[in-house]
This record gives sequence, C-alpha cells and structure tokens, in this order.
Amino acid sequence: MSQADAHLLIVDDDERIRGLLQKFLIRHGFLVSSARDAAHAERILSGLDFDLVVLDVMMPGEDGISFCARLRESRELPILLLTAKGDTEDRIKGLEAGADDYLAKPFEPKELLLRINSILRRVPPSEPTDVKPKMLQLGALRYDVEKGALFEGEQPVRLTSTESQLMRIFSSCPSEPVSRAKLVEDLGRDGGQAQERAVDVQITRLRRKLEADPKQPRYLQTVRGAGYMLAPD
Repeated sequence: MSQADAHLLIVDDDERIRGLLQKFLIRHGFLVSSARDAAHAERILSGLDFDLVVLDVMMPGEDGISFCARLRESRELPILLLTAKGDTEDRIKGLEAGADDYLAKPFEPKELLLRINSILRRVPPSEPTDVKPKMLQLGALRYDVEKGALFEGEQPVRLTSTESQLMRIFSSCPSEPVSRAKLVEDLGRDGGQAQERAVDVQITRLRRKLEADPKQPRYLQTVRGAGYMLAPD
C-alpha cells in the first residue's frame, strides 16, 4: 500500500493532540480524519473505510484497549495504540486485544510516522497475483505463499497485519527456526526484551488460528534455544 492511498483515523480525547497529529500527518501525504472518543470513532467507521487507526488508550467512556478488542472482532483494520503508561504489562494487554503496535507518550511525531509506515508496509496486497501460488499445508488449513493468505477449505482465515507478516516470515523458511530477535527485526520494531515478549503474544494469537490445540502446537512450534518454526505437512 502506498502512503498516498492511506486514510488514517486518529482517536484521542485531547483536542490539541488530535489537531497537531492531523496537521502533521496531512503534511506527510495522508488522508486523516479524527474522533474524540470510541463512540465518535464508531460512528465514523460505520460510514467510511480506513487503512489504519491511531487509538489513544486513556479516554473517557470506553477505553482504547476495550475498543481495540471490539474492532478486532469485526475488522482486519491495523491499529496503533498510543499510551501514557510505561508499564510493559499494559502494552501487552493492548497487543492481546489485537493492536498491531504501540507507542508510549510522549513521543516524537517522526517516530509515529515511522511506526505508521512500518505497519502499512506489512499490510498484504489485496490484488490477486497471476502467478500460480505455492501452498503450504497445515492440517485442515493451507497457506498461499504468493498471496500471503490463509484458507480453511475455500474460506479465508482472517489474519491481522502483524499475523500476516509473521506468516510471510515463517513461510519464507519453512521447517527452519527463526529467533525472537530476528522476528522483532523483520517486523520493523526496536530490539529489546519487551519487544520479544510482544512477539510471544503475537505468536500465541497466531497459534489460535493455526492449531487444533494451541497449547500443544503442531505447526507453529517452539524450538528450544532457537525461536519459533513453521512446520507444514
């Protein structure tokens, strides 16, 4: 997806922050709308299509994490959380709710821009390819490597943008372990233990879609001391 095509929704109860972010992102080529809270955002989302939501966690009424979880139930829309909390557990809760990334306040606008562009680059292309796809069989599921799409029978299995990126990484080297540090790097995130823990959360979420028993994974395996490995049939 090119930046010029992207329509962003900023959801923050602070009018000054909404205005500053909107002006900054418009200057960098995005289409930008804004909402003051979750209820306002829901009304806007019901009538317009967006490519990414920048969502504040601490808002009056429904908080950002709860709203993120509700959005994830019905949409594949990428979500970037803004949080004033520095505690790792709060950020993990956001990722568990379905966020693709998070950014702690205060932040430099340039860092927000980099995070947004990184997420948009992970969004798989929607146009089909004419090349005959290569398939990986995962029990009752099959993964189309060319399209970056997962299917159960003829029905597509919905993946978040981060889950799609993880599948692309693993499918590029099936049956070979990928370290947590390498996954963090390939996902375009900063290094560190907190980000590796965030990857663990994303792996857990992906296993729920791939495995009959996520607690006893057959296809997305943990390789002790080496990381994670996709093991197709």
